[in-house]
Amino acid sequence: MNAPLSLSAEFRKIVEAQMDRTIQGIEVTFFTIMEKQKITPQEVKEELDSLQENFTVLFQKWSLEILYTLLLKKTSGFGGLKKVLEVNSRTLSDKLKLLNSRGYIERNVQTGPPLRVTYTLSTKGKNTVLLALPLLYYSTAT
Repeated sequence: MNAPLSLSAEFRKIVEAQMDRTIQGIEVTFFTIMEKQKITPQEVKEELDSLQENFTVLFQKWSLEILYTLLLKKTSGFGGLKKVLEVNSRTLSDKLKLLNSRGYIERNVQTGPPLRVTYTLSTKGKNTVLLALPLLYYSTAT
């Protein structure tokens, strides 16, 4: 994850068009809900404040890296994650516990011998990393 993702001009246009459609759909949905439910700006602010804790978890070092690794690998054991991410055991263990407690990943224990623990993205985790892709894309776009 050292080099930024580079896309061909043709693929970049396809990605941008899809993101534009998705963002427009979210915008229409947002304003429809605001209008129909008569939600005030203060209520929106309160909802956004409640999201702050989740954003804090996601933007801690290693959180998104773990989630994107699991998106790409589908499932991985502790050792596999440690090797790919080149992170120390204590940090990885702490982050996996945190992400699991927040519902972003699932910890699957397979009884042995030997006992084996694997990690996969939950639906919440998968949707979160897919929704974060446009942020990553636009942060590296020139």
